[in-house]
Amino acid sequence: MTTVSERTGGPATGRTPAPSASFAGRRRPGEFLIKLGLRVAAGITVITTVGILIALLIPSLSFFAEVPVLEFLFGTRWAPRFADASFGVLPLVTATLWTTVIALLVAVPFGLGAAILLAEYAKPRVRKILKPLLEILAGIPTVVYGFFALQFVQGTVLRDWLRLPTGAFSVLAAGLVMGVMIIPTIASIAEDAMSAVPSALRQGSAALGANRMQTTLRVVFPAALSGIVAAVVLGISRAVGETMIVAIAAGSQAQMVSNPLEQGQTMTGFIANAALGDSRVGSLEYNTLFAVGLLLFLITLLINFISIRFVRRFREAY
Repeated sequence: MTTVSERTGGPATGRTPAPSASFAGRRRPGEFLIKLGLRVAAGITVITTVGILIALLIPSLSFFAEVPVLEFLFGTRWAPRFADASFGVLPLVTATLWTTVIALLVAVPFGLGAAILLAEYAKPRVRKILKPLLEILAGIPTVVYGFFALQFVQGTVLRDWLRLPTGAFSVLAAGLVMGVMIIPTIASIAEDAMSAVPSALRQGSAALGANRMQTTLRVVFPAALSGIVAAVVLGISRAVGETMIVAIAAGSQAQMVSNPLEQGQTMTGFIANAALGDSRVGSLEYNTLFAVGLLLFLITLLINFISIRFVRRFREAY
């Protein structure tokens, strides 16, 4: 006999329907292939990193078997191919630090400023025009940047216009142009991180009476700190590892650089020049390439480690 509730669609008085079958036990070949592909990609990344480290470490150990580590790290004269050879890497390190610091002084303010403009101030139509134009700078070959630094920045701007006491090369010209090259990298990544901050945070800040700049600096920046730090670290890594600009514009004389108007040979500049030489494979001069490359690898690794620690300490989670 049918009840009134069942005829009229009221609340059920009998047994509840059985729950839908769980999908946990079903085989999904597509998901399995995706997981397998991700694991293979992660494994290749780790294997590649280990392979690079081994390729640098084995010749470097042969180098340090003949040259003491302290002499290499703290020596102030770099002349691996002279008769009275000397293997102090500090001249290369100082030139690298000069070009990197100068590049960051240019790239970080302009890059973050461009990111703020694109993420917080520009209208969508303007942003669609400005961002591709900014990223065009990232597609220019670095050898073009190098000749631009040598011919225009060094020869015209620094010597002819500003009348600075500099020669044919300088770490200042290389650093300035390298900073221009890094601007799109920092701006693009920082803008993506800032755009990912929820709009509710901006609206809440505005409701409390904050203007747009206060909201950007006190709300959006802390929320996007991990992405902004990642952008700056990537810019530092590009500056430290840049080759063609410093090889062309910074000079090839390895010396302790105390003034940005002086020329100096960076670590990557030395590798680029020495790799084109006629050093016998396995010789001490040849192994200097790998020793400098290993030091460059360790410096980049240290920069990334410090940035991770910084983000974990100061990041604000929402």
